[in-house]
Amino acid sequence: MLGSIIAAISTPPGKGGVAVIRVSGEGALELSARVFHPASKRALLEYPPRTAIYGFVKDGDEILDDCILTAFPAPASYTGEDTFELSCHGGILLTRTVLELLFKEGAVPAEAGEFTRRAFINGKLTLTEAEAIGTLLDATSREQLRLAGGEQRALLRGELEKIRNILTEVLSSTLARIDYPDEDLGEYSDAECLEALSSARAIISRLTDTYRTGRAIMEGIDTVIVGKPNVGKSTLYNLIVGEDAAIVTDVPGTTRDALVRSTSLGRVTLRLTDTAGIRGGEGLDRVEKIGIERSLERLRTAELVIHVLESSGISDEDKSIIELLSESPAAKLCVINKCDTGTPVPYEIPAVFDKVLEISAEVRPAEALTALEGAVEELFIDERLSPRHDAMVASARQQAALLRARDMLERAIEALCLGMPADAVSSDIELALGAALELDGRAVSEEITSRIFSRFCVGK
Repeated sequence: MLGSIIAAISTPPGKGGVAVIRVSGEGALELSARVFHPASKRALLEYPPRTAIYGFVKDGDEILDDCILTAFPAPASYTGEDTFELSCHGGILLTRTVLELLFKEGAVPAEAGEFTRRAFINGKLTLTEAEAIGTLLDATSREQLRLAGGEQRALLRGELEKIRNILTEVLSSTLARIDYPDEDLGEYSDAECLEALSSARAIISRLTDTYRTGRAIMEGIDTVIVGKPNVGKSTLYNLIVGEDAAIVTDVPGTTRDALVRSTSLGRVTLRLTDTAGIRGGEGLDRVEKIGIERSLERLRTAELVIHVLESSGISDEDKSIIELLSESPAAKLCVINKCDTGTPVPYEIPAVFDKVLEISAEVRPAEALTALEGAVEELFIDERLSPRHDAMVASARQQAALLRARDMLERAIEALCLGMPADAVSSDIELALGAALELDGRAVSEEITSRIFSRFCVGK
């Protein structure tokens, strides 16, 4: 569709005060003059760019609506193409009628993420910035807004540019020495190459070290609440998600299936699962057995396990769960619930847990929630990092590309230290540069870019 004029409603569908229709592509401004007529009677194309113009959208002699039009000539627009936006009254039928008029005049429906995709293709955004904008639209917490915001995008862009500049300069110097060995054209000696590559590796390592925190904020941590029946798992689940999502009774086996909800806990996003109580013995019906099997499956794949224990003691069911936890690489939080009497817990907490909390989710819910927030943040948030001051990585794609670049740099550094030929060193540097270029989309596959932009809404 590149080269065509695309149009879409950029505001959510439904009844509202204002709806914005966005149009972009070569010839878009000429199209706008065919459908929009300024109330001033002045020719539309005579107005200065980025001026809000009041007028009427007409289909022939019929006035469809009075609107505000703003034109953004290329290249000073979001997409880098001629673009205009119509702010109409926000009725479902009205906006659809105006959009159909635009289609009749030569525009075509925009695909999901098509405007941002064009901004990327036209060099207005890097792929990392486009990903951040997509995350910004889906943000559910203030911390996510900060991490996807303009300040953070600029910080990350600056660090990636440093890496590319270093690798490009070292590679060009190394290739010059290979192509012209008698001319001494290389700007870097072996020692200077080693220093520069080590500097690039240090920047990459600093970025990859932020991923645990960035991912915890943005993508979320697969979290499962486990325990035997009637220890307060569902009460804890409801407390964290902020509503009565799980049924709470004193009947063992109330929760029969895994309940999954994405929610924020302090600065961390959790993909939280409440599971059926894990117990053995006779008398379990088929449905509860399936629920327990699913609980065990979730426990094995979780990144954070919250094991709920009673304050009175550790049962055989608890010991079975703890044995499974000892083999899991997940972070492990032990929550001793129903600690509302002030009596010390009469048993020793197994060393398998990373953190231990004593709470009462029913009697003192606010205190319990605060304690949970602090414990989870301590496990996943690096307090030394600030989205306003430190570049952070929050995308699995970005992390994978950085790790590949670091691996190639380590090979190049090792080759230099061993005195290997320059062509062997240059090959690894070139591979590292290729991985770095994937970060902003300069060397990324069409499949990956399509997958990224397909997550956007149609009008973005």
